[in-house]
Amino acid sequence: MRPERFHRLRSVLARRQPDLTVLMDRVHKSHNFSAILRNCDSVGVLEAHVVVPEGGDLDLHHGTSAGTKKWIRVVYHREVSEAVAALKAKGFRVLAAHPSADAIDYREADYTRPTAITMGAELHGVSAEGLALADDLISIPMMGMVHSLNVSVASSLLLFEAARQRSAAGMYEDTRLSPAAFEERLFEWAYPTLARSRREEGRPYPRLSPDGDILQD
Repeated sequence: MRPERFHRLRSVLARRQPDLTVLMDRVHKSHNFSAILRNCDSVGVLEAHVVVPEGGDLDLHHGTSAGTKKWIRVVYHREVSEAVAALKAKGFRVLAAHPSADAIDYREADYTRPTAITMGAELHGVSAEGLALADDLISIPMMGMVHSLNVSVASSLLLFEAARQRSAAGMYEDTRLSPAAFEERLFEWAYPTLARSRREEGRPYPRLSPDGDILQD
């Protein structure tokens, strides 16, 4: 591990937002899934949540993702109710992107609060259950004939509005993770293979030097 690389990882991790996330409600196209993860990484999302589409797994499109799954932990759920319950138990407010008359303009939402943004599949959008479980509905105003954007494009607009608000509030200036969580995630980013083997063995991670060298256990 080169010191320059390690300091880059530390700097990026310091800006991660543990209380901003996306919940993908059965997004079934791999290129959309991958593009949304890339959007998440761009604004400092720490973890993304996924309700797996019916009929199988959701794979990354490697050209679209640009390797972002190494930096975004993906939490999988079987049902949207399970995902929303888990998020709300952690204090998240759940916003569902949905172009309806009772949705508020996405720019009017307060993303400085712990926020999960639910995005739906390309054709059908957020499921009826996902809409019912949301705390609020948000929409992107459209001026043309089509009534919605591609889901990955829409997620980009929503996430960058969240980032704009959080940046203005100074939420990227200091790490939002606890010291223990920060050091744990930093080791996993710097030494993913060793981290995996340590987890499988049930052993703690070794400490790292200020330049990323592994110190003796």
